[in-house]
Amino acid sequence: MDDRCRLYLVTPPVLPPDFADQLEAALDAGDVACVQLRLKDAPEDAIRRAVDELLPIAQDREVAFLLNDNAALAASSGCDGAHLGQADGDHAAARKLLEGKILGITCHASRHLAMEAGELGADYVAFGAFFPTSTKEVQHHAAPEILEWWTEMMEVPTVAIGGITAVNCGKLVRAGADFLAVVGAVWNHPEGAAAGVKAMNRAIAEALDGT
Repeated sequence: MDDRCRLYLVTPPVLPPDFADQLEAALDAGDVACVQLRLKDAPEDAIRRAVDELLPIAQDREVAFLLNDNAALAASSGCDGAHLGQADGDHAAARKLLEGKILGITCHASRHLAMEAGELGADYVAFGAFFPTSTKEVQHHAAPEILEWWTEMMEVPTVAIGGITAVNCGKLVRAGADFLAVVGAVWNHPEGAAAGVKAMNRAIAEALDGT
């Protein structure tokens, strides 16, 4: 794994008509490790259409493309892996189904859930929410200390999620987050998604440099 903290893009809850263009601009603007397609409650055919349109954009740029919630659909649609919440099916079965692919698991603010995820072979554990967010209703609040604890204990990478912006991400980078999952900081940036990616990468670099 790369030692530096990297950007992990999560798609907005509803994709605008020009989202493919926005994604291209975002991925061409700077370093992005991963794109997660997150379309809660969308019908399967709509998700498949989105995968067909967006997956090539990511893979052409050597960016991993993950699907939220559904390991079986991720596998059958050619995604690079899946991100699963605690209620998204059997994680151990998903690990077998996604052999050779990426499996990430949401662990909220729970050290126990993170240990379980690591033991079953998750490729990353996601902690959060670290900050207030309008993307989803927040039921779990995490502190940077859980990133420090995990990084000292385990080699499995961490994803920090929840209201992360270029302004507030520094403490998470310094705490050891391997990836920062962002939604609004990129897609809602007033100057566009490309500017959002540049701002996040600049903030990560400044945090790593100790400035």
